[in-house]
Amino acid sequence: MKKKTASVLFGSVIFLLIGGVYVFFKHESGTPESLSIGNTAGLSARQQNLLRQPALPADSEIAKLVVRKADREMDAYDAQGRLLKTYPVALGFNPVGHKQFEGDGKTPEGRYTINDRNPNSGYHKNLGVSYPNDADRAYAAAQGKSAGGDIKIHGMRNGMGSIGAQHLHRDWTHGCIAVTDGEIDELYALVKPQAEIEILP
Repeated sequence: MKKKTASVLFGSVIFLLIGGVYVFFKHESGTPESLSIGNTAGLSARQQNLLRQPALPADSEIAKLVVRKADREMDAYDAQGRLLKTYPVALGFNPVGHKQFEGDGKTPEGRYTINDRNPNSGYHKNLGVSYPNDADRAYAAAQGKSAGGDIKIHGMRNGMGSIGAQHLHRDWTHGCIAVTDGEIDELYALVKPQAEIEILP
């Protein structure tokens, strides 16, 4: 009986110790209160602060996104126009100016909508941006070129999610707006269908 009691006590102590370590590291890492974003070394203080923001409540609804290309930031607003969160982003590899042609490496500018979502993207998950619009297509056609398309808000290329926040060191997409996998998970869940996205220079 004493042996059994000692075993139970020993097991309880181990359980409490493991639980305490788990709670400590959970608190220290900020998970799940904040998104897992990986190594932030070398990023600006502003980027690091944005990356460490708490995750949005699961019942949040994002009605509008505003991308400020010059700042490499994307603001998320609710239907009442309240700012919910700001995400640091990477852009197309040739980011200055409005996208005009397929392959120009630019991220579009103007007002569009979130018109698609893909949980099986080659870049973790994505939200589709409604570029090109009629004006975009007409301009490109007048130049004898294609306006391009497939502009997305997306995460890291599949198998490379561990890059995390380090992707922000350069603009690397073909015209899309890139965030970490944790951030696109949040956006994918909370951006409402046909939400407006305004992309500013």
